Amino acid sequence: MYKLLLCWRYLRTRYIALASIISVTLGVATMIVVNSVMEGFAREMQGRIHGVLSDVAVESRGAEGFPDARAHMKRIRRVAGRYIAAMTPTVAVPALLAFEVQGNWHQRQVTFIGIDPGTHGRVSAFNRYLQHPQNRKAPKFELRDGGYDTTDHEGGADALARRRMEIAGWPYRRMWAQFQKDMAAPPQTSATDEPAPAGPPPAEFEYEGWIYTRGEELDDAAAADELDAAGAEFDPFTDTHTGVVMGIALASYRLHDGSDQFFLLPGDDVKLIVPTAGTPPRAARETFTIVDFYESKLSEYDANSIFVPIETLQRMREMIDPQSGVGRVTSIQIKLHDEADGGKVRDLLRAEFPSEMYGIETWRDKQGPLLAAVNLETTILNVLLFMIIAVAGFGILAIFYMIVVEKTKDIGILKSLGAPSRGILGIFLAYGLCLGIVGSGAGLVIGLVFVVNINEIAECLALLTGQQVFDPTVYYFQEIPAVVEPLTVVWIVAGAMLIAVVASILPARRAARLHPVEALGHE
Repeated sequence: MYKLLLCWRYLRTRYIALASIISVTLGVATMIVVNSVMEGFAREMQGRIHGVLSDVAVESRGAEGFPDARAHMKRIRRVAGRYIAAMTPTVAVPALLAFEVQGNWHQRQVTFIGIDPGTHGRVSAFNRYLQHPQNRKAPKFELRDGGYDTTDHEGGADALARRRMEIAGWPYRRMWAQFQKDMAAPPQTSATDEPAPAGPPPAEFEYEGWIYTRGEELDDAAAADELDAAGAEFDPFTDTHTGVVMGIALASYRLHDGSDQFFLLPGDDVKLIVPTAGTPPRAARETFTIVDFYESKLSEYDANSIFVPIETLQRMREMIDPQSGVGRVTSIQIKLHDEADGGKVRDLLRAEFPSEMYGIETWRDKQGPLLAAVNLETTILNVLLFMIIAVAGFGILAIFYMIVVEKTKDIGILKSLGAPSRGILGIFLAYGLCLGIVGSGAGLVIGLVFVVNINEIAECLALLTGQQVFDPTVYYFQEIPAVVEPLTVVWIVAGAMLIAVVASILPARRAARLHPVEALGHE
């Protein structure tokens, strides 16, 4: 009992120990915040990457792809069917995107991906990343009659408005077609009117601060695109080209306040040029209509991906055998019942398919360097931050030595009254444990409160400093992701208490070894 009483007294009266407690508190709180933010980033990033990529992919090593996807899928099911939940064929090729904004043509290098809309959503989160509610239920490469999301549907209650999406779809396309028709019509005059000025009228209108300008006249090749299969003239009021789903970052840019500014909308037409699969390859060109946006919140994909029905891309690239009608594909994407079986399925398929023709990888294999870099960064940060608690441990060691020297006579009195050496040892070890408990407990509370309110704190710091603490244009997240992992919190708190106890061992042993007579005679 006397050990607990002395520990409590030392804890209340020895204010110099407060410095060690503060060090432990700051170290624990910092480690909890950093680990929570890193865990949040890692989970968000892995979830988004896994949403884009399938569990396992069987890919062609050649640009021409491999024929007869159905036969390949039957072969895959025969080898690893008990692990497989769904499969879908895809064709992915580099392409050149061209679009017109305010009378100027822009070009982007993109990845043009042909998919089966009925099965692609079963192997990835493709459907979830679309911006029209009906497409998220059953994706179609058709232009919708409005109803597109006017906020980020995954951004929560605080997601900023996307006002220009209010007119996306057929309303925007008809408005744009009417504008072009009005600009192409000759000016109306009457007998009493003054003669019309020479030259065409100003070919522009304004909506939401954006100036829409009529573009250049179509050349012969582009005009040929404006005829349908029956040879009738293309009517933009009622017709669309083949639909494409465009990565949202190809059609917009993000401002520093986190809002998105669009320069293309569903209903706009774009042109895509791809190399054919023949020898020698030639450029195949076609006009498409944007029918929806794809937002995975990974800029690598949102600023690079355009999706189209797989049959359209196979036709453009001349990947369909004219005799058999069987098309070629560049990969087969596989969804597993359990993602943890990815390595096993990969090895089974590698043994079945020749490595010279096929590349077979899991999504973790594809993103291995990135995932390893995140894990390494987290480990290094933990090592550096744990040194803060280690510094607190050296502070406890120095303070305890000072207390032992100061209380030498008191220790002699306790020993002369019958206190054993183990009891003296226990006093100082318990004192160190108390410092660790108080410091790590306070750090735990502060760290958890900080994590819960981290976005509000970031906003306050931004107001005070005038600079964005968390720039959404860099990270493409509306908020700082933070996930508290209970096991990580436990080992941080336990580690802090262990360091406090270990730091008190040497002073405690010195106090336990003091001889009562020598201690009583100490000045």
